[in-house]
Amino acid sequence: MLKYSLTSFEHSKLYHSSILIMKKIVVMAHNKKKPALVAFLKEREEWLWGRTLIATGRSATALEAANIGVPLQHLSPGKSGGYEQITELITSGQVDMVIFFQDREVKEQHHIDIRNLLDACNFSNIPLATNPASAELLIIGLIRKEYATSQ
Repeated sequence: MLKYSLTSFEHSKLYHSSILIMKKIVVMAHNKKKPALVAFLKEREEWLWGRTLIATGRSATALEAANIGVPLQHLSPGKSGGYEQITELITSGQVDMVIFFQDREVKEQHHIDIRNLLDACNFSNIPLATNPASAELLIIGLIRKEYATSQ
């Protein structure tokens, strides 16, 4: 696993500039994937500094229990309207990135809500990661972009 760390000067420069590009990040996972999501975010806590996480129901509860040191907006559980809330935030331009660790075995009635959420990301050109490898690549790309923009 790649580890990336900014010096305190670089971190300060990025945080205090107006160029922090991805400030509001949706993070959520199906039940079997919640531990992987929490571990993934805990390992990247430094990068998350200065950002706000937005999560649905039990994903938000799992993140709160892990004491990830960034602001967290807690929405309804996915099945109870949380997926629709996120879709609305995406289409209204209030989300900058989505990390959604999916369990391919989950096929339920609310699956259309998930499909709508993913379609909203595509339509609104919002970066979307559905597994740790794609999330890692998105973050590395954003770090490089933020650093290059701050120079």
